[in-house]
Amino acid sequence: MAVLGPLLRARGSTTISSMASTIRAFSSCSTPNFENDLKPPSLLAQKPLPLRHDPQDRTVQWVFLGCPGVGKGTYASRLSNLLSVPHIATGDLVREELSSSGPLASQLAEIVNQGKLVSDEIIINLLSKRLEAGEAKGEIGFILDGFPRTIRQAEILEGVMNIDLVINLKLREDALLAKCLGRRICSECGGNYNIACIDIKGENGSPGIYMAPLLPPPHCATKLITRSDDTEEVVKERLRVYKEMTQPVEEFYRSRGKLLEFDLPGGIPESWPKLLQALNLEHYDKKSAAA
Repeated sequence: MAVLGPLLRARGSTTISSMASTIRAFSSCSTPNFENDLKPPSLLAQKPLPLRHDPQDRTVQWVFLGCPGVGKGTYASRLSNLLSVPHIATGDLVREELSSSGPLASQLAEIVNQGKLVSDEIIINLLSKRLEAGEAKGEIGFILDGFPRTIRQAEILEGVMNIDLVINLKLREDALLAKCLGRRICSECGGNYNIACIDIKGENGSPGIYMAPLLPPPHCATKLITRSDDTEEVVKERLRVYKEMTQPVEEFYRSRGKLLEFDLPGGIPESWPKLLQALNLEHYDKKSAAA
């Protein structure tokens, strides 16, 4: 696995609000086409864009890719806190809309409960509103989690902003399934936990993997609930849909030299230091901890 620099640099004069409005304009230019989303666009033939390195600046525009349940939110949130940039998870935006009883709530509930992908138009509308709200609060930069999920979304994003780095988290499917089925949420505080203890032995030269459970504190233990879409049938459908529609996005960014492949070696204690090493952020983490 190649070691990449932190890719921290300042942005130009384009504002988040103008980016958000441009995203909406791009998304309305054409209707979704399932077949075309699966075909590599002509943009893939272009020469990969060079990554710019400027470790003196701390503004990043990063994207996290990875199958449902792989841990995008966990690691994106940790990097968000480390680098002081907002973590924007489209899954959270969808869940917030679901709980709002707004006009999209019933439509989204049906889509989510069937394990299907939310349409480009809905996701882009939610993301645009979030970017505009963030700018109003003075936010600069972002770490996106859950967007883009199709080549069309990637093209829209590439057309309005320069993504520095795309971190692709990878985990074997049997471990993914166990992780998703073990997820629990505290109905009172909203904390996320996992009761699964994953211990898969290595076979035929492939390494084993151990992921300890993330258990709740005593005051949350009796208030745990399971997400309605965390059933074996729905999780398997989400993984199938991901492979069919989202994996081509990996090649989209790989062709531009922006993709960092990261195989999770285990749980957070094993994976977090290795991820920081891959990003050349170990020293920055130590400085932050000392401060």
